[in-house]
Amino acid sequence: MSKSTVGGDQVTPTYLIRGARVVGGGPTDLLVAGGVVTRVGSGLDARGATVVDADGLVALPGLVDLHTHLREPGREDAETVESGSRAAALGGYTAVCAMANTSPVADTAGVVEQVWRLGREAGLVDVQPIGAVTVGLAGERLAELGAMADSAARVRIFSDDGHCVADPRLMRRALEYVKAFDGVIAQHAEEPRLTEGAQMHEGEVSTRLGLTGWPAVAEEAIIARDVLLAEHVGSRLHVCHLSTAGSVEVLRHAKARGVRVTAEVTPHHLLLTDEIVGGRRELVGPALAGPTSGGAGTVGTGYDPVFKVNPPLRTAADAAALREALIEGIIDVVATDHAPHALEDKECEWAYARPGMLGLETALSVLLSVLGERWDLIAERMSRTPARIAGLVEHGRDPAPGVPANLTLVDPAARRTVDPGEMASRSRNTPYAGMTLPGRIVATFLAGEPTVLDGKAVR
Repeated sequence: MSKSTVGGDQVTPTYLIRGARVVGGGPTDLLVAGGVVTRVGSGLDARGATVVDADGLVALPGLVDLHTHLREPGREDAETVESGSRAAALGGYTAVCAMANTSPVADTAGVVEQVWRLGREAGLVDVQPIGAVTVGLAGERLAELGAMADSAARVRIFSDDGHCVADPRLMRRALEYVKAFDGVIAQHAEEPRLTEGAQMHEGEVSTRLGLTGWPAVAEEAIIARDVLLAEHVGSRLHVCHLSTAGSVEVLRHAKARGVRVTAEVTPHHLLLTDEIVGGRRELVGPALAGPTSGGAGTVGTGYDPVFKVNPPLRTAADAAALREALIEGIIDVVATDHAPHALEDKECEWAYARPGMLGLETALSVLLSVLGERWDLIAERMSRTPARIAGLVEHGRDPAPGVPANLTLVDPAARRTVDPGEMASRSRNTPYAGMTLPGRIVATFLAGEPTVLDGKAVR
């Protein structure tokens, strides 16, 4: 970000955000200076401040993503920390947690510090690395959890995402280890012996298409096991990308017993179903305009690898249960599982395609399509709670005097048709191509400085 200079010292610019509708209130002005919100009220004025007209816009605390794949180091052809950070800022995010399945794996202090420093150099969002639970994600021995926690990156969440920590003894040891510094183990819940060769959700559609099924119980069994282990140890467990109605019930029971467990759901598991794999482009949320939505849906050719994801898209009944659990608070967080892939990894036969979808630039719009304009709920699930889980104390805070100015301005009246070619990500594997989604990110502020203005990246 450019800064003016006075007497050799850098001076952070002052911004007057005029007429924004703060969550839970009416239109108001926000004065931002020195990286914080300094004043909130009506008719504010500040000589020399840059005025941002926010009439009709909603001011949210900057969004926080607990589950982002930035691919660097190792797969810079698919994404870099800088390109992923830019996509995040355009999606309204001010902080993202970067998953460990890079090459080399982020299983040492050196690698997590590299990712952390790349995030600081990009300066577009706060990048908080997630460390691997096991060396090389191999599930055989614990990684350097303590060294990563003590590093400059101050890692507090550990995950082998993409792989399940399947060994219960190893999972117990990990939970015991991180308890000492109030860390979190984020589990990719998948019993690998039940998903060998799996290509999509096991059910009517997989049978019709002739694809090996990924049964819901493979997720539910691991979650049930892990909440028991977390309860026994008294440690913090986080469940990545919850996808089934049965998982919701396991989680509900665990929370009722006071287990220290949280869970996330992705936008795509809230909106899309396994029917889309067979070519039926039916959305389960409110009707959206566009060629891939509406009514009973349209039938395409099917087997489009852009819809291949792990865990797989589930049934309409599962999606409905996930939405209800999100509203109820059984599911704590919406996380993108932003998973960019190079063209050759997606433009191939279904069986050979890598699982994963882009998510950062469309997540808020998808959630608006699912929940409508329930701004306080959106702020809670996409900002306040994920910031609290990750220990990001400067994020997830509603604008008030003295609060760090990590803010997102949203135009709820806008509609946009998703064009993969216009995305900031280096990859193009969005499942929403051609869909018209509600809402538009107009501005994003990180520590008082704009990373996005008028819907465009500042740099």
